[in-house]
Amino acid sequence: MTSMTSVFPGISPETYRQHALHSGERAWPETNCYVDLWIEVLATAGVAPEAMLGFTLAQDFEGDQFTFFKVPLEDLEALYGIRATELAIYDRVERHVDVQIARGRLCLIEMDSFYMPDTRGTAYRQEHGKTTVAINRLDVAAKRVEYFHNAGYFQLEGEDFDGLFQQHLAESDPPFLPYTEFARFPDKPADEAHLRATARRLADFHFARRPRENPIRAFSAVFPRQVEAVAERPFGFFHKYAFNTLRQVGANFELASDYLAWLSPEFAAAAEDARRISDAAKSVQFQLARAVARRRFEPLQAALDPAADAWDSMMISLAERI
Repeated sequence: MTSMTSVFPGISPETYRQHALHSGERAWPETNCYVDLWIEVLATAGVAPEAMLGFTLAQDFEGDQFTFFKVPLEDLEALYGIRATELAIYDRVERHVDVQIARGRLCLIEMDSFYMPDTRGTAYRQEHGKTTVAINRLDVAAKRVEYFHNAGYFQLEGEDFDGLFQQHLAESDPPFLPYTEFARFPDKPADEAHLRATARRLADFHFARRPRENPIRAFSAVFPRQVEAVAERPFGFFHKYAFNTLRQVGANFELASDYLAWLSPEFAAAAEDARRISDAAKSVQFQLARAVARRRFEPLQAALDPAADAWDSMMISLAERI
């Protein structure tokens, strides 16, 4: 085990086991970097990440994308006693991180996936992209860092460390100062009874924030036209479009299904509806790829009808019980 200071001393990249919400058998083993990161951090802290997922009930279609769903910081505090807030970056990023780790705080930082080997095959050394990581261990002298990212726990070092922390810049080059949050953990983890009672209360809150119109029908109305425009773009753009539309809605409702099943058996029907939305989005993602390849967009018009119907059914079912 490394002698580096850490927030969670008992973990290492070699032996880390991801949470069941990231099982490879799921329709969407990864969702988005922020929620995936918190799933793993909460599990490592010894509390149930399912409790935080009430926000999935409020996802909407925003015209060009589905809501990039994130756990509200207020929910983290109410549920787990974890206080996350912005960390001002006015010095070198790694100096701030070093100070916070020594105080037992976890820093969540927007970083460039170009320098992150765990994104090999997608972004690593291929394209610059914003993604959120949580740094658990840092050794500046050895140029080594261990961090939570997406569905796992990883390390990087050497040139990647230099790139990530902009150590290749000259003194006269203006650095990029990333948005950073830091999380303060309570003295002891929240107990199960508190988590369930608070999660049930938050279900009411987030259900009240649900869209007034069916967001999947709103997406369906513009989907074929959007895909026609996507087909004119370079192929890499297809993946970005799919990630921010079908993957966000599919992953959101797969997590909603897990949340409702964890919360209470009374939500079993709504949990099943949420699963249907997730499965339909996965199926339509394959249809999307075919539509772009064949340049036939009309079949997409009705492709999301099963998901839209399931959303209506889910919300009626929840309205009877919340």
